[in-house]
Amino acid sequence: MDGGDHGHRCRCPHGPRCTRGPRHGGLAAAALDPRVRAFPMDAATQAMYREHGMDPVTLESDVTTAMTFLHYVLPKPFVSNRAALSAAFLPPQDDDGGVDRISGLPEELLRNIVSRLPAKDGVRTAALSCRWRRVWLSTPLVLVDADLLPAGCGSSLRVERAHAQRVESAITRILDAHPGPFRFVHLISCHMQETPGLLARWLQLLAVKGVRELMLVNRPWPLDMALPATFFGMATLTRLYLGTLAFPNTADLPRGVSFPHLRELGLLGMAIVNRDMDFVLARSPVLEILCIQANVLLKWLTLVSRSLRCVQIIEGIDLNIVVKNAPNLERVIIWTSSARDGLHRMVKIGHAPALSLLGYLEPARHLLAIGNTIIKAGTKASPSTTVPSVKILSLRVCFGVRNDAKMLPSFLRCFPNVERLHLESNETDEPTGKLNIKFWHEAGAIECIQSHLKLMVFYAFRGERGELSFLKFVLESARMLTKLVIVFCKGSFASMAEANSKVKPLFDARWASRDCSLVLFESPLEKGDDKWVLNFERGSDFSTTDPFACTAALEGCVV
Repeated sequence: MDGGDHGHRCRCPHGPRCTRGPRHGGLAAAALDPRVRAFPMDAATQAMYREHGMDPVTLESDVTTAMTFLHYVLPKPFVSNRAALSAAFLPPQDDDGGVDRISGLPEELLRNIVSRLPAKDGVRTAALSCRWRRVWLSTPLVLVDADLLPAGCGSSLRVERAHAQRVESAITRILDAHPGPFRFVHLISCHMQETPGLLARWLQLLAVKGVRELMLVNRPWPLDMALPATFFGMATLTRLYLGTLAFPNTADLPRGVSFPHLRELGLLGMAIVNRDMDFVLARSPVLEILCIQANVLLKWLTLVSRSLRCVQIIEGIDLNIVVKNAPNLERVIIWTSSARDGLHRMVKIGHAPALSLLGYLEPARHLLAIGNTIIKAGTKASPSTTVPSVKILSLRVCFGVRNDAKMLPSFLRCFPNVERLHLESNETDEPTGKLNIKFWHEAGAIECIQSHLKLMVFYAFRGERGELSFLKFVLESARMLTKLVIVFCKGSFASMAEANSKVKPLFDARWASRDCSLVLFESPLEKGDDKWVLNFERGSDFSTTDPFACTAALEGCVV
């Protein structure tokens, strides 16, 4: 994205109304306050980037934007920094004489209590007595570095170097003192690059003492700080998220290196090449969830895994996705994507018999392939061009661009058993054709719409002719449709009355389903704001049948 003031319109894939930062309040907005330098460069780093023809001010601003997004995406700690061991200090009641009743509890219960405390409060319990020290040492450690920051110092996005140094010293002391195992370690507030060897030492301690869940994010600079090779010793990991680091070269690693217990992996702004990504997948035999945000060097994500169940992408940059052999893969979710050169990127579905949820596919950005067949406008449905297992599908289409619209029927024919369809209407500054309902009828029958579609959610509705003609086509064709939800962005219409007038032509159509209801709903978000509230939590929750229906754009609407 280009630098500059907050009025500048960016060139990201979220439409011309998108600005370079979130408009709502909270952590993200505060971090992007131009008065705050969340990730300031030192003089030497500024000089280095100037020598390479880059403006340090613009780069610093862009990194702040990217890191704000990354910190929001990162899974949140499950301990509260508001918790405190305060019950022991309650004023004595008349009937207990000030007896410390907490210390009298069984040790198993005390360990449960300590495990739920922020790190600094957990450590403090060790000073109460020998028994409490034994409890702390025998409790799997939960360590969140943000809990060690001084009160009132702001968010973990804005950490003064002096505060970070004190936190780093405290982390080292805790990792040295506690025998493990380490249940959950969350390190996102430290300037690790300023202390050579610090990260390598931490990773070695984490490996030796059995870390289970690790969230590790580098604070620039440099942008390509290398992840130490000691990382590969953490065989006890079950959950791992890494951010803004350079992944180690795996070419010369021993055959036995693996992550035998790793079930969830997140790579956020990571510099990792195709070969190393393949290595990680091959050496993670029980990996179920893979999340990638803002890939840096990765251009081909080739999925060969017997354990993977869910793959999620947020802002896939120039990324080709090939599902080669993933027999247990249920979900492939591409929340957002972009191509810097404007060319299409491949989404290829090979052997994935369990795949039931797919999207967002975009005809303007994606070249869809089923098996060895590339789907083109007019491609007919056949056993070799369909994925019958998919029941939930999401698409983004620009109805003002004829070539995009022509691809929509072909995409839909590839998934004949879709029951829930999420379709987002993209804007264009240069429309190339206005499509009427005749266009859709001439495109031919679409099995999923005619025989299986029960719910359709149409996002970013603006009342344009192409949108209305497609919606009419669906209403006149979908015999099983029970609900059509039309969502328009906040501010798209001056009033609800105006919005109602835009959908009025739909009631002139002869609906194929007598049981269908139409819901018109205003999203709480303006166009483009959705990208600032995306995260991996919904898609990775297998108890949520349809994560596309749980996004912020549908907050308050039951689908």
